Amino acid sequence: MDPLVAKMFAAAIVMGVGSIGPALAEGMVAAKAMEAIGRNPAVSDKLVPNMIVAMAICETCGIFALVIALIILFAI
Repeated sequence: MDPLVAKMFAAAIVMGVGSIGPALAEGMVAAKAMEAIGRNPAVSDKLVPNMIVAMAICETCGIFALVIALIILFAI
C-alpha cells in the first residue's frame, strides 16, 4: 500500500471516530437544555450561556481529532 493512501485512511479513521463523541455529546447537551427550558422557561437566561460553554468543551475533542488528523497527513 502506498504511504500516501495509508496516511489518508488513517486521517479518515481518526476524524470518523473522533467526531462521533462530540456529536453525541453536543446533541445530548442541547436536548437536555431544551428539555429544561421547556419545563421551566424562567431559567433560560441562566441556562443558555452554560449550555454554550458545555458545547464548546464537548467540541474540543473533535478539534483535537482534527489536529491529530492534520499531523498524520502533513507531519509524518
